[in-house]
Amino acid sequence: MPDPRGLRRSRAVLAACLGAVACLGAAGPAAAATLDGPPAAPAAAPAIGGPQLASHGVVVNYPPGSAPRLPDIKASAFVVADAGTGQVLAAKDPHGWYRPASTLKMLTAVALIPLLNPDAMVVASKQATSTVPNVVGLVAGRAYKVSDLFTALLTISANDAAIALTQATGSFSEGMALINAEARHLQADDTVAVDPNGLDAPGQHTSAYDLALIARQALRLPAFLRYDQTMSQRFVVARHKAVELYNQNSLLTTYPGAVGGKIGWTSAAGATYVGMATRHGVTLIVTLLHCPALTEIDSAKKLLDWGFAADGKVSPAGTLVGPLRPPSASPSAAAAPPARADVSGSGSRRDRGTSPSVPAAAGFSCAAVLAAMLGFVYTRRQRLRAERADASRTRARV
Repeated sequence: MPDPRGLRRSRAVLAACLGAVACLGAAGPAAAATLDGPPAAPAAAPAIGGPQLASHGVVVNYPPGSAPRLPDIKASAFVVADAGTGQVLAAKDPHGWYRPASTLKMLTAVALIPLLNPDAMVVASKQATSTVPNVVGLVAGRAYKVSDLFTALLTISANDAAIALTQATGSFSEGMALINAEARHLQADDTVAVDPNGLDAPGQHTSAYDLALIARQALRLPAFLRYDQTMSQRFVVARHKAVELYNQNSLLTTYPGAVGGKIGWTSAAGATYVGMATRHGVTLIVTLLHCPALTEIDSAKKLLDWGFAADGKVSPAGTLVGPLRPPSASPSAAAAPPARADVSGSGSRRDRGTSPSVPAAAGFSCAAVLAAMLGFVYTRRQRLRAERADASRTRARV
């Protein structure tokens, strides 16, 4: 178990860093107001993945002559990408900000699977068991295996399991810091996680492009795929109570070559979805946001069919960028995404403008504090990995 005193110090450092960032953010406009003359107009930030991906509409580069045409998809945003090459074959409003619903659980899993010992036991807290809806029905004070919680998270979208896994890092706030740090590491800069399960929360958002980055990382984690592809499993809730977990992702049983994904739904987010499939050595990722209810799987199938037919024929509209190097190796890369407009409504887009101009000194100070914060979180991730490895070696000797 981690040293409680060390955890208290870690939380204090993280809180101090976050507080400093907030202070710098608040000071920015005031400092800018002291400049002589009117503030300069903000320059448009380049879209991650390529300039075409800044579009609000549909983006696809058909070759001269005949080529398969994109199907008509009723979704506010989507991305079709080749997981191997990283090429974005087609997209619609790829960087628009939308509510993620339970697709956010993929980020939670990608962030925490490498850090938590799958054989460790986690005691469910009142916060976890009071989550509404809780889905799997964890009982406060009872211990559950980490691997079972990940299976519940990805098969039946258990909201209570998401809370329990996040708290298993040491505290809920530490877990959320690690989840958001992973988003920054993946350059998923349209994504802010307020809770680990995707239930609607003020300020929480993602984009179709970011979900594709997260899905690409998930494909690199054998443990993720093992949990995500589980079709059914018995889950012991209490001493005399067990439930059967049945995988909600029907793509796995209805689409040839399907390898995983995650469905999501809230009344505000609409239907959201991530689907992944492999054919003839090519793995495609499809992400959809703000779809009509019960249309997301069929829409994903249509986009996958089109993607397999069009891959290698259409010119890429952009690319899925790779993860950043650790903050300790590249401090400037650790800076958080610039401040942007919040999400409002069921599927609103972000303001494509950037944050206001501020004095260079304030900007450099903010970047330094953010780099320090992300460096701290990265160090915490490394320590959790080391503790997990030590536990594995101890079990091997027994």
